[in-house]
Amino acid sequence: MCGRYAASRDTATLVAEFEVSKASGKELAPDYNVAPTKEVYAVVDRAGDDKEPGFRELAVVKWGLVPSWAKDPKIGSKMINARSETLTQKASFRRALAKRRCLLPADGFFEWYETDQSATAGSGKPVKQPFFIHPPDGSVLAMAGLFEYWRNPEKADDDPDLWLWTATVITTTAPDDLGRIHDRAPMIVPAHKWNDWLDPLQQDGAQAVGLLEPAAPGWLVADPVSTRVNNVRNNGPELVVPTPAA
Repeated sequence: MCGRYAASRDTATLVAEFEVSKASGKELAPDYNVAPTKEVYAVVDRAGDDKEPGFRELAVVKWGLVPSWAKDPKIGSKMINARSETLTQKASFRRALAKRRCLLPADGFFEWYETDQSATAGSGKPVKQPFFIHPPDGSVLAMAGLFEYWRNPEKADDDPDLWLWTATVITTTAPDDLGRIHDRAPMIVPAHKWNDWLDPLQQDGAQAVGLLEPAAPGWLVADPVSTRVNNVRNNGPELVVPTPAA
């Protein structure tokens, strides 16, 4: 699974990188320890109509998908990832796959490797070494995602918080060079496929899944980092600085 990632780029940088036409008025601070339920940036394409042409938007969403039919938005904390292998089968993701695909910009993501050392003598619990997995050239990582709108039945129609906008990260089998750390990894959309993946007129879920490809072996590097990232309260660029492995 993908349960943490880093996202330090500001609105202006993302607008330029993803050729965005409209950006949310909300600026998020650089976050080097993005955790479920936090607010994150998502890139989406809007379909046009007779009154307005289509456009690309940089939105702010919460990480953890809440389907439109959900009775309790807390379900989002359990839906931070969507397995690529079952996207067309599960009701939670099927409609979003057809109509609401997005890109979630990141610097890289974190995974934990279980070492052969024990955290405490006699406890049997292994020490877990965190790794920061990222493009070696520092380029943006565009994680494939799905988004949804959930209407709060307790809010008035004119309440600015009437709609909750959420997203999930699509995952796949990790490439061989990363599978030694964790068997799953985010599905990454290469730049030349951004337009096709985001296209709101492409509403065939099976064809959309066909656009996705696992990261090629060697395309990402994995650096051991400080165990400070284990605590979601810790944040800052020092969390992605390589350190000696345990």
